[in-house]
Amino acid sequence: MANRTVKDAHSIHGTNPQYLVEKIIRTRIYESKYWKEECFGLTAELVVDKAMELRFVGGVYGGNIKPTPFLCLTLKMLQIQPEKDIIVEFIKNEDFKYVRMLGALYMRLTGTAIDCYKYLEPLYNDYRKIKSQNRNGEFELMHVDEFIDELLHSERVCDIILPRLQKRYVLEEAEQLEPRVSALEEDMDDVESSEEEEEEDEKLERVPSPDHRRRSYRDLDKPRRSPTLRYRRSRSGVDLPKEEEKGIGARAQDATEAGPEIDDTDPAPSPQVKEKP
Repeated sequence: MANRTVKDAHSIHGTNPQYLVEKIIRTRIYESKYWKEECFGLTAELVVDKAMELRFVGGVYGGNIKPTPFLCLTLKMLQIQPEKDIIVEFIKNEDFKYVRMLGALYMRLTGTAIDCYKYLEPLYNDYRKIKSQNRNGEFELMHVDEFIDELLHSERVCDIILPRLQKRYVLEEAEQLEPRVSALEEDMDDVESSEEEEEEDEKLERVPSPDHRRRSYRDLDKPRRSPTLRYRRSRSGVDLPKEEEKGIGARAQDATEAGPEIDDTDPAPSPQVKEKP
């Protein structure tokens, strides 16, 4: 009686929800101590308290195929079949990472392909470490996003064969699902937009302001002053410009260096005086 599925439970993928777990593993869970002591009489509200006590994820381990508490609670949730809103709250819980992992596994087992992509893909941004127990009973470290990736792409997780999941691109082509945008692409877009803004700011700094242009045009329009001649008094007492005075001085110096000029013209004939007899 304690191992039967609730009466008002709906069939999942055309079968009893508990049948999603293999019979040999399901039998080992029913015979385990944790199932008999901790999972007896649990309701959807009490499962949350037990999920908060989880410290690792895993399937079965050891030669006797002992189930982990994580696997026992998964089967218990398949048995009582909590409402979808409760599972969504499990997935959105950021305080207890193992509660989130339990809700993600249950959603992958019972949810549609659209719900799996819709609620599980945002968990790719969760990089917290979690402990996982392997078949040998040893503990390994992994991350939340790794566990989510296994749920979406692997055939078996925690020793449970996962239902077949429809490919994402098929749902995108049917316009039932929007293309996924990773957090890395968003960061790259933010970096590119910030670089473009910096380049625009640099261009604005290089371009002079309109006031500066107006002042420069006014300066160019101002009439230039014509050069003024400065007069200097010469030796003769006449005021001459400096340039003309320099020209006179230069000509005088050239004349002294050249020496006296020789006149090659014939002298004028002197008048003859007649002597008286």
